[in-house]
Amino acid sequence: MHPRPTYDDANLILRLHDMRRDDRMRQARAWFTEKCKGVHAYDELLKVAPSGSDENASYRMVVSYWDLVASFMVAGILHKELFFQSGRELLLVWERVRDFLPSMRESYQDPLYLKNLETIGTEFAAFMSSHGPGAYEAFQKRVK
Repeated sequence: MHPRPTYDDANLILRLHDMRRDDRMRQARAWFTEKCKGVHAYDELLKVAPSGSDENASYRMVVSYWDLVASFMVAGILHKELFFQSGRELLLVWERVRDFLPSMRESYQDPLYLKNLETIGTEFAAFMSSHGPGAYEAFQKRVK
């Protein structure tokens, strides 16, 4: 049995939600949602977000934010199941980066790059599947 979520979990989720409302973060999230759909390889990402560009800054802002959020769950600071009820954007980001992440890690020579996002994205997919047969697959089709 999982421990019950606390008011601290709820407050942290609200603070994280508030951070997403920052103007620059909203712009980065909108860019990521629109432009990273259909990107399946690291070289494709570099075409839509060249190093040093505003687009690259948007990419980094979005993935580092969600990796940070995931790190709270990996460390046990944030209740996963409570987060999974309202944090589906994390899963969208994971689905968009999962195909090119191995080649990106190789290029960066950093096997831990976005590891928290990968860990929680994988757990989130399993959670979604366990609560609705076919729900995760349908989600994947919508966001990829």
